[in-house]
Amino acid sequence: MNSIMKAALKVNSFRSILNPVRSLSLSACKQQRQCAGTLWYMCNSKTGNENNLHFGTKLNTVSNLCSCGCGLRGAHTKAEQDLVEFLTEEILAERKAQKKKTIPTEIDGFKAQLNGAEVTFTKKVDDETIKIQFNVNHTVDTDTEAEVHPNMDKPEMAELKSKPSFKIDMVRDNTTVSLVCSFISPDQQEDGYNDIFGIDEVSIYDGEWNENVYSVSGEVVDSYLYDLLLNYLDEKGITNEFVEKLSEYSTAYEHSAYISLLEGLSKFVSKK
Repeated sequence: MNSIMKAALKVNSFRSILNPVRSLSLSACKQQRQCAGTLWYMCNSKTGNENNLHFGTKLNTVSNLCSCGCGLRGAHTKAEQDLVEFLTEEILAERKAQKKKTIPTEIDGFKAQLNGAEVTFTKKVDDETIKIQFNVNHTVDTDTEAEVHPNMDKPEMAELKSKPSFKIDMVRDNTTVSLVCSFISPDQQEDGYNDIFGIDEVSIYDGEWNENVYSVSGEVVDSYLYDLLLNYLDEKGITNEFVEKLSEYSTAYEHSAYISLLEGLSKFVSKK
C-alpha cells in the first residue's frame, strides 16, 4: 500500500472519530429506507392484512367493495353490473309470480321423484307397478293467445304452461307395456273428442328396454285399439284430469328450476 492511500485511510478514520453522528446517521438512513420499503410492500400486497399494520398510528383500511353498489368484493364490468341488476329484479318478479311455493310429493296416489329436469311418478297396484316419466326441459309454451282489448293500456299476457311428452310404463312380473304420450293442442282435437293427450307410440318387452325392441306409432294403430288403450289408461287412473294435474305439476317444477337457474347465474356473475 503506497503512502498516499495510507494517508487517505487515516484521514477517513480521523473524520469518523471527529464526526461519529454523521456515520450513525448514514447507517440509520439505510435502515429507514429498508423499513419504508417493507411497509410499502405490505400496504400494497393483496395477501397482507391491512388491519394488522401499525406504524406509529393505525393505517386507514381502504375498502375493496365494488363501486356498483352490489355489496360484493372486487370490481365488476359494466356488463356484469347490468346483468346482476336485471337478474335481481327478475328473480323477485318470478318469485312473486309463483303459484306454488313448494312442489308436492305426490298427485293422486302417484309418488314423485325428482332428479334435475327428470320427474318420475310411481304407483303400485296389486302386482303391477305404474311409472310415468317426463323431462321439463323445453316444455313451456303459452296456454292461450293473449287477449287484446281496445280500452286496455297493455294486452293481457298469456299464461305459460309446461306440457311435456311423457312415457307410461306398466310393469308386471318381468314384462313392461310402454306407451309414449303427448299433449294435444285444441286445434288438433277431433270433433266429438275432448282428450287432452294422445298415444304416440306403443311397445312391449321383457326385462330392460333396448334398441331392438319393436314399437309402433300411435298414428297407424287401429282406431278401435287406440280407443281401448285410452280406456285402459283411464282405469289405471291416467285420465284427462290426472294429465291436467301432471301439466300443473310440471309447470310449477319447471318454474322453480328456472328461478334456480337465474339465482345460479347471478351468483356466478357476481363472484370475484
